[in-house]
Amino acid sequence: MSGETSMFSAIVHEIIYSPMNLALVAIIAFLVYKIIKDRIEVPSMASQKPPEPELPKMRRDFTVAELHQYDGTQPDGRVLMAVNGNVFDVTKGKRFYGPGGPYASFAGRDASRNLARFSVGANDKDKDEYDDLSDLSGVEMDSLREWEMQFREKYDLVGKLLRKGEQPTNYEDEEEDTDKDIKPNDTALESTPNIITNENLISGSSDDEGIRKRPTTTSTAEEVK
Repeated sequence: MSGETSMFSAIVHEIIYSPMNLALVAIIAFLVYKIIKDRIEVPSMASQKPPEPELPKMRRDFTVAELHQYDGTQPDGRVLMAVNGNVFDVTKGKRFYGPGGPYASFAGRDASRNLARFSVGANDKDKDEYDDLSDLSGVEMDSLREWEMQFREKYDLVGKLLRKGEQPTNYEDEEEDTDKDIKPNDTALESTPNIITNENLISGSSDDEGIRKRPTTTSTAEEVK
């Protein structure tokens, strides 16, 4: 028993009177404290921040000047951008297109020319006038059409980007016609429940996977996802 006590005393003596050993003990104690603290620490209020409410869907056409108002800095934070003459609501991609995002320069703008040329910088055509894209090459237009298709898959189509003097479309009439077309189909579907089940099994569900990566794009193209 006295031998064990003597050994313990020797260890303690070695630790206390050796600066290096004392420093090692202090470091180990600090690391253990950090590990325990991280495991039992209550999540902060910032991490429990509720998600932002979903904005109501918008359906209308815009002039270039009107589009500039939806760059994400307004109170509702909605972000719109135009691609090949169509306006898309890209609010759910706010981390890319919203204020402070890598592509904030596209917000509230016609990004067609930038996407066609894989550029994020400002261009000479980015003014309050409609850009007809007439000087783009065939390859650039093909690339732009591919981007437009991918934006259609990812984001909600809001309306058109209007040329100077062009009148906006009345989408309320379009919605009424759509409602009339849906009613007969609803009746037919109710009478064929087995077909609905089969179609659901075949088609499955489609999650929001973002814009698919194009094989030949640069880092700019990869980021707009």
